[in-house]
Amino acid sequence: MRFFIDHDDGHSIRGWIVPDNQLAISRVVVSVAGRRVAEVAASHIDATFRNNGWHATGQCIFIVTEAEVPGLAALEQLELYDADTNALVHRRIPADGKIHCRTCLINTGIEPESVLQSAMFPHYARSYFGMHRMSDEILTSIFLNPVRSLLLSGSLVIPRYENFLTPDLMVTALLVQDPHLEMATRMHWLQARADDAADPARSWRLGPLAEAAAFIKDYDLTDPKSLKRFFRMMPESAYRLLYNPLTRQLGTRMPEDRLHPGNSIAAIEVLSRVGIVGHKTRFQAFARTLFDQLYINAPLPVLPEPPAAVRDLAQQLRSLRPVEEMLVFDAAISDAVKDIVDKHWNA
Repeated sequence: MRFFIDHDDGHSIRGWIVPDNQLAISRVVVSVAGRRVAEVAASHIDATFRNNGWHATGQCIFIVTEAEVPGLAALEQLELYDADTNALVHRRIPADGKIHCRTCLINTGIEPESVLQSAMFPHYARSYFGMHRMSDEILTSIFLNPVRSLLLSGSLVIPRYENFLTPDLMVTALLVQDPHLEMATRMHWLQARADDAADPARSWRLGPLAEAAAFIKDYDLTDPKSLKRFFRMMPESAYRLLYNPLTRQLGTRMPEDRLHPGNSIAAIEVLSRVGIVGHKTRFQAFARTLFDQLYINAPLPVLPEPPAAVRDLAQQLRSLRPVEEMLVFDAAISDAVKDIVDKHWNA
């Protein structure tokens, strides 16, 4: 899917959506205050879409007017979503306080940076969370869209999209996780989805991680012997999820790429090109730097403590030899980032 907004002049909104199905007619859903108020189909034809091989007929342009949405000009806030994918196409918000800056918050944990996302969301015209769940076509379309007030967030494989993340195009920010806490979080994340993995009607949602989630179900994450057996017997899908995930995200181009020592060098080089880098154990320093850079005048969000079960498991993982070998690259990056933050922030 590709999309673009030509204008929103208050009285009308014109744009285009090219669906994945070249024979389909795209539809845009208009939402006001979280309530669906209209659905508008593409009604205008542009031969350019057909000539480019994007669409069979070129009927991709839609126009939202007072006829479809009475009182459109008076609405200060509304959203447009593609009806088929539910992807946000356009968001109208008051101009006051809007940040005219393209920002990409690169998540490195399996759980989203929801605290930061919630604090930053009101300041942008368009926000897209969970980038890693978007198709390459949709994500590329978002990157190529020239809108200035844009917030992106998700666990992006950076080398694959780094050409869209250069300083002249985007402010990039990345928060490094504590490797052992992140591994513990991922293990609990898997175990919480064990029932889904065992259900054929739901296991497809986990993709290749279904095997890992089903495998971890019967292991006691509080018992040292059970943990040692888990790391000795775990399937490849679990190993890939837990083995140096930060280095994989920074140093490979595709999620399925094999990870080798050379990727750790590439990961450091990629990290050095990220605009703002912080460490989750130094969250206030990262949040203050990010807000200052973006001129966000708002209270700093408070990061909640990890659950006690996750903290306890992380403490056990620090003493396991297999874990040390699995996190050797990520631990080196984590320690280096903490040292740099301590040196410059305290200074």
